[in-house]
Amino acid sequence: MSSPPAYPGIRVSGCWTLGAEGSSNAESLDRLLPPVGAGRSPRKRTTSQCKSEPPLLRTSKRTIYTAGRPPWYNEHGTQSKEAFAIGLGGGSASGKTTVARMIIEALDVPWVVLLSMDSFYKVLTRQQQEQAAHNNFNFDHPDAFDFDLIISTLKKLKQGKSVKVPIYDFTTHSRKKDWKTLYGANVIIFEGIMAFADKTLLELLDMKIFVDTDSDIRLVRRLRRDISERGRDIEGVIKQYNKFVKPAFDQYIQPTMRVADIVVPRGSGNTVAIDLIVQHVHSQLEEVSSAAVSDTHSLVSPCHCCSVSSVSGHSGRASCPSLTRRMTATCRDRETSRDEFIFYSKRLMRLLIEHALSFLPFQDCVVQTPQGQDYAGKCYAGKQITGVSILRAGETMEPALRAVCKDVRIGTILIQTNQLTGEPELHYLRLPKDISDDHVILMDCTVSTGAAAMMAVRVLLDHDVPEDKIFLLSLLMAEMGVHSVAYAFPRVRIITTAVDKRVNDLFRIIPGIGNFGDRYFGTDAVPDGSDDEEGGSTG
Repeated sequence: MSSPPAYPGIRVSGCWTLGAEGSSNAESLDRLLPPVGAGRSPRKRTTSQCKSEPPLLRTSKRTIYTAGRPPWYNEHGTQSKEAFAIGLGGGSASGKTTVARMIIEALDVPWVVLLSMDSFYKVLTRQQQEQAAHNNFNFDHPDAFDFDLIISTLKKLKQGKSVKVPIYDFTTHSRKKDWKTLYGANVIIFEGIMAFADKTLLELLDMKIFVDTDSDIRLVRRLRRDISERGRDIEGVIKQYNKFVKPAFDQYIQPTMRVADIVVPRGSGNTVAIDLIVQHVHSQLEEVSSAAVSDTHSLVSPCHCCSVSSVSGHSGRASCPSLTRRMTATCRDRETSRDEFIFYSKRLMRLLIEHALSFLPFQDCVVQTPQGQDYAGKCYAGKQITGVSILRAGETMEPALRAVCKDVRIGTILIQTNQLTGEPELHYLRLPKDISDDHVILMDCTVSTGAAAMMAVRVLLDHDVPEDKIFLLSLLMAEMGVHSVAYAFPRVRIITTAVDKRVNDLFRIIPGIGNFGDRYFGTDAVPDGSDDEEGGSTG
């Protein structure tokens, strides 16, 4: 391999001139950097940047979700295998983020987490803030990083749990008020100058890569970045480099090269090394994929018997079982017009939600009537009720919930089936803040295998909602789906208007109700007449 080209006029110490001040300084530095490969997108900062980026990495062929997702869970509701964690270490501006993105693109994995160590700088005191403003604070020392938070965050991500990651503002040397949410995925890439500086952190990394780039190139990159992105001046950047950055590299960063599994000279320019890394990660992911397929087969097989609350089987309510069955039959009838389908399904939803609310905790309370008399009644004993709909059919149940619950909060989850792998994938999530204190009404109109419902429950658990505070509501469920959800999450309350015993070879509910979303919204039905959960979500 040829050594990096030398760039005259660049020295670690001493005085030299780059050109005009301000933004032109950054532009003049571009000429000193090696040419970027054709078609390669410019380097972008990760979660540590001042402005939050959408969690997407767009390539010429596809979109990669860099915020991750809760990966596939087995029949016990636990993750089948921990995510594969890659650590990327190296000096400041060595090209770690660029190498990470090249690995992501070459891996052809749609769900990854890209985690930057820059997000985990400690909160500075007022005195330290003043030092940082004058380039006198050492950000390149291990003590500048919150390793406890890094380790706990990486542990949760490997377990498939959601995490809150701080967003660090380099212009003010402080954490922003809002933190970014990331989800576990198949692959986690963690990059930072001190990625290998902690023993506990090293144990969490399945592969350790050191990006070794010439010091002159790293200095030019750092100058360009700090001037254009962080509002620094040349003198301040050079001062900080000579005083902190270079000594820290020699003392703390370069020695960690010996613990790396792979050393990548020249960073992103070494495509041979990156190809070897990708091949190794692919072999690891194939093992994970095999385990996931095994867990999928066990998930859709019948589990133990369980109990489920049904509106039609509950006595003492406003609606008798015969009337409920009559409305259910009307909705199932293929000849029912769309207007009648909407009318009767809305009635069923109202009954279903009213029945579900009867299982909420209540406590005794006393009110005064207009006649000035005390009346002993009941009131809700919880903090708040939140409804979460699994898009798209689940959102049809939101009006019924709003009609019976004043000021109810609403969240949404979009889960769709990957047609190649058959796995459910989380594509969109919006949950109210502090949902962990609420009783959650999880709504999906049809549930067959239970896969989407299990993932939705898992997402709620990741957001610290207690399992016994989750109520899964569905107009129609297959017995298989009931068993799967109840087996994985025995404390989740399952409430439905009807349970069908069979599913066909394509896991469609038999006799079923058809594609609920298409019938409700009047959209074109899918060719095989599948239930809505299989077309939009994997229920």
